[in-house]
Amino acid sequence: MIEQDRQIADVIAKERPRLRSFIRRRVPNDADAEDLLQDVFFELVEAYRLLTPIDFVTGWLFRVARNRITDLFRKKRPEAFGDEGLEDEEGELINLGDFLPSPDAGPEALYLRNVLLDELNEALDELPVEQLETLLAHEMERRSFKELSAESGVSVNTLLSRKRYAVLRLRDRLRQIYKEFQEK
Repeated sequence: MIEQDRQIADVIAKERPRLRSFIRRRVPNDADAEDLLQDVFFELVEAYRLLTPIDFVTGWLFRVARNRITDLFRKKRPEAFGDEGLEDEEGELINLGDFLPSPDAGPEALYLRNVLLDELNEALDELPVEQLETLLAHEMERRSFKELSAESGVSVNTLLSRKRYAVLRLRDRLRQIYKEFQEK
């Protein structure tokens, strides 16, 4: 048991800086990043305690971290996206919240806003993990496909395809809700 504790401590000491940096590049909130780091190490301890064989510990840690980051983005309410800045064709900063009805515009607008956000949440939840991770990394984290490819070992063309299919699925899903509101 003491040997096992030493092994765990050695892995944590060795991998903590790289893993922390990896998570912080993807998670804008430092508190969330720190929580995720702790979750990853907790899962490592659990795996050791349950004698789960881990062949390549570093790769396993980063895979767990990616999964936790994806889980975090799935759990977060899309209202937080309203704070994210995007640029229009002229380079002007626009707010994603500008595309949604104002929550202060009355009960009907608030209802429509909540329906749209719920649909977006459900649509994101329905995406395959690879597509969701690629979409979030490229659109929310502003990471290049070349960078993602170098990190993951997946070709740029595959990453482009994953994002394309994610966008098509989201577009199709949101088009359905748009048509429903057009009919009302």
